[in-house]
Amino acid sequence: MALSDESVNKIESVLGYSFSDPSLLERALTHASIADDRLVSNERLEFLGDAVLGYVVCEELYRQFEDLLEGELTKIKSAVVSRQLCARIARSLGLDRMLSLGKGMQARDSLPSSLAAAVFESVIGAILLDGGIEAAKRFILTYIEPHIEEAAASGHQQNFKSVLQQHAQARLNHQPVYILKSETGPDHAKRFEIAVQLGDHLFASSWASSKKRAEQKAALIALEELGLIHETRDGHVVYVPEEMFEGRSDADE
Repeated sequence: MALSDESVNKIESVLGYSFSDPSLLERALTHASIADDRLVSNERLEFLGDAVLGYVVCEELYRQFEDLLEGELTKIKSAVVSRQLCARIARSLGLDRMLSLGKGMQARDSLPSSLAAAVFESVIGAILLDGGIEAAKRFILTYIEPHIEEAAASGHQQNFKSVLQQHAQARLNHQPVYILKSETGPDHAKRFEIAVQLGDHLFASSWASSKKRAEQKAALIALEELGLIHETRDGHVVYVPEEMFEGRSDADE
């Protein structure tokens, strides 16, 4: 069933994007269970949107985390493009309620996460075809970017600030202080230089595209100088537990 102009305007307002070809939006919101032919459902747009989502996230991670190796970038990407997160975003936008379903599917109390995620990806595909890669990128990053730093900070290899704070409290009787030494660049492409100080000692500074990331890198420099971590041949960071946590055994590793 074709979307009314009023429905299209309402959905576009939610998405923050206006379609030149509203039929793409209609297809993105048409589940196979109600389509006369699966070729006119949102399945092909989902396929396209999934690929575009992966590309945009990979490009953003490559640009933002210039000191991370492939394995760490992959971990962050996996969290950010997961079905669970895509479903959460779809539900926050109300896309799960906008999806046209067959009668059998309508009887469900709630839309399965896999279908909620799929409609988010199909909308991405529709925006790509309608407005090009830059429009799709803006849409994706509006909703994905806040989760990138969260995913990076929650990863085992990114908890450098937490590790440094625990060590400083337990062994040094000091709180780490993060000092902004400099910042450069325009508002849309700022870079920050931050160093961490423990007591009277100021460690070497580090640059990054966000203050949070620069603080993590500064904490990493401090941990390396304190001998609390070392880097393996394959680039993985390994903590030295006996230096950080009193009474922790090798079996806890």
